[in-house]
Amino acid sequence: MTILLKRAYEAAEEHDGFRILVDRIWPRGVSKDFANIDFWAKDVTPTTSLRKWFSHDPLKWEEFKKNYIAELENAPDAVDEFLHLLREHENVTFVYGAKDTKHTHALILQEYIQNRLEES
Repeated sequence: MTILLKRAYEAAEEHDGFRILVDRIWPRGVSKDFANIDFWAKDVTPTTSLRKWFSHDPLKWEEFKKNYIAELENAPDAVDEFLHLLREHENVTFVYGAKDTKHTHALILQEYIQNRLEES
């Protein structure tokens, strides 16, 4: 399976496959038609408190990553359901709203999920 990442402000393309919004809140200024989201995965996104604490500060990146992975580890049912959904699709795109493409939780989720898929 291929998991791609794409900002919500980029147009959907056929090769995106199954498009999953991986943000807890809907991206500002993006219509549902433009986003073309197939599933909204709120249960595997960072909690509101963690997201607000991080506030896209690159200096907090390593600690944010550690805390987000801990949140995923503490939500095994949500992660297992998400993995089950992903296994039904060959190509998947995680869609996110952050401007900073190097310090987004979508990168962490992509790596975490790919590792879990390889383990099983």
